[in-house]
Amino acid sequence: MQILLDPAILFFIFGVFAGAVKSNLEIPNAISRFLSLYLLMALGLKGGFALSESGFTYEVGASLGAAVLLAIIVPLMGYWLLKRFVSGFDAIAISATYGSVSAVTFVTAVQFLENQNIAYGGHMAAAMALMESPAIILAVILANRLRQQQSVPIGKILHESFTDGAQLLLLGAMVVGMLTGDAGQAAMQPFSGDLFKGMLAFFLLDMGLMSARNIAQIKGRSPWLVAYAIAGPLVHAGIALGLAYILNLSAGDGALLMVLAASASYIAVPAVLRYAIPEASPSLYFGLSLGVTFPFNLIIGIPMYAIVAQSVLGI
Repeated sequence: MQILLDPAILFFIFGVFAGAVKSNLEIPNAISRFLSLYLLMALGLKGGFALSESGFTYEVGASLGAAVLLAIIVPLMGYWLLKRFVSGFDAIAISATYGSVSAVTFVTAVQFLENQNIAYGGHMAAAMALMESPAIILAVILANRLRQQQSVPIGKILHESFTDGAQLLLLGAMVVGMLTGDAGQAAMQPFSGDLFKGMLAFFLLDMGLMSARNIAQIKGRSPWLVAYAIAGPLVHAGIALGLAYILNLSAGDGALLMVLAASASYIAVPAVLRYAIPEASPSLYFGLSLGVTFPFNLIIGIPMYAIVAQSVLGI
């Protein structure tokens, strides 16, 4: 329950409450976008500074390889299961959403590990970036096969996936951190360190409001889908834990790999799917990821994954 006493998580819970009681509290879209970009930039810098110190080690390569493998396995598993309960296009869209990652969930997990003094590698930010696109690519391929024709150009989707501004900012900030090292870290500390906690709390307030207002989108849906929104991430986290154990990753890196596997995208992937798979229902894949999985991971999942990773992989 310690995570519930974290100010950032309390602001998220407050946002859920405000949204549930239909308060007119609202964060302007421009500010919400700025906060999102700030968190990604700060996270990229932190990862770059850490990589500058550690270099490219076995654990770095193993973690990145495991991340890519998970980004392929998870959406394929999801599609195989979900097509039994919803239409083919909805199954593809939901599996792509859960096959990709949530940057905010990852950022919150990083903050949690730091609060608990659990060491982790900065390269895990790169793992997050690598896990975003494979699910989108697989979704486009599966949707085109379902239509029996190449109605959506994969080249355009690939370009949008790999040149997405948020992802580029994350990777660019990581490169800056790697190049500047300790001197850059000292110079950027007021920006990427001192401000980080407050910015995260403000952003999670907005996410709480959005989560509460999107729960209504899944009312009347099959209870199996709601069950998948919780059980699916737990299974995905279990697979990630198994890979972390086989590859002998540290507890911190293993916990973050579990968080990445268990998270679901509610920004990047839904934005692409609206264009790539218009046959799917946005209220379904967006409502499940933001209304169910995101709050579950934030309040229950993150501390649970960290505890399990420490128990299995060592402290």
